[in-house]
This record gives sequence, C-alpha cells and structure tokens, in this order.
Amino acid sequence: MAGNMIDPATDMLGVVDVQPTFMPGGELPVVEGDAVVPVINRLLAGPFLHAFATQDWHPRGHLSFASSHPGRKPFESIEASYGPQTLWPDHAVQGSANAALHRDLDQRRIELIVRKGFRREIDSYSTFLENDRRTGTGLDAWLKARGVTRLFLCGLATDFCVAWSAENAVHFGFTTIVVEDACRGIGLPLPSGGTTMDAARTRLEGLGVRFVTSHDLLA
Repeated sequence: MAGNMIDPATDMLGVVDVQPTFMPGGELPVVEGDAVVPVINRLLAGPFLHAFATQDWHPRGHLSFASSHPGRKPFESIEASYGPQTLWPDHAVQGSANAALHRDLDQRRIELIVRKGFRREIDSYSTFLENDRRTGTGLDAWLKARGVTRLFLCGLATDFCVAWSAENAVHFGFTTIVVEDACRGIGLPLPSGGTTMDAARTRLEGLGVRFVTSHDLLA
C-alpha cells in the first residue's frame, strides 16, 4: 500500500492520545512512546491531508485511578458498573501540561480533537465509545458526515486506546488499518499467558483489521 493509494476524500488518519502523560517522564509512560511523534508527523506531511486526534482528559479522582480506591495499586483490576476496569496511575489530568497534545506534534492537518474519559465514573479507551460500550463520542457521525470510509489509526497505546478504537471502527463500518510503527504498546501480562499486545493483535486480526507500517504508506 503506497501513499499514492491514499484517497483524501475517503481516508483519514486518527492520532490517538499522543500526550506527554503516556511518554517517558509522564505519569503512565509507554516505552518509546515519544518515538511515535516523528513518524506521525511524516504521515501528516505526506499522504494524509485530513486527520483527527484524541486526548485522554480525566478529572481528578477519576474512577480509573488507583488513588481513588484506598488499598489498591496501579494495574490491579476492579469490577466497575460496566465490567472489569484496570486501575492506572493518575494520568492525563484535565488542564495539566502532560495532558496536552505533544508540543512537537504537527497539528496543521488535525481537524478535530476529541476529548475522552472526562466522565468521572466511566473510563474511555476507544475514540468512539467509552468503556461502558454505550456512551458515544460522536466521532463516527462526524467521520461519516465527512465521507470517510477508511480509517488509519496510530498513537498510544497499541493494546488499549488504539486497539479499542480499531475494534469500534470496524463495528461502525469503517475499513480499519493500524500503522504499527506509529504506535507503541504497554504489554501487560495476562493470567492466561501472553500479553495485552498479543491479545489485542489476535482480536483485531480476527475482525479484519490490517496492520501496515509508515514505510508502506510513504513509499
């Protein structure tokens, strides 16, 4: 798939949670999370004329923060009203410097910024639906109104916000592609073996999501 196969009328790049909070030095760092920024900038300067971005945007005391549950530690799981919920260190706190989009991200072609996770009692990984799988962000309607049919996703983290976004994108009828080298993952170990990265890829491939690299798109 070469860059000249990107159709500006129907293809869009989704830039998921490229925020310092998820990068080295941040509150919930993803290994090499900052390495996605130059790759995404090359995509935004090259084949993609249109993009949207998302921001994790949590109030203090958010349900997903381990600090909101005395005696609990980050990366443990609780049962929320909508099902299992991983507990995280406090991160992406509204108005904090680390919750902003990364200062080096080229935003000139980013036409919409979706803030998610701002409801105190519901976490939100996906760009389309919060974790109750019912509360929508409105992104699907915006994309369809723009005539978008194919979505390319990148950002942080591969196995959580990118993966859940890709899963929902398929659900809403979009042809969905993940740009692997423009993402980084967390890779939490699973009790059944493997990691959240392994599980995410298996789940997405089963839904027909394709994986490409930026080199494929920039060739």
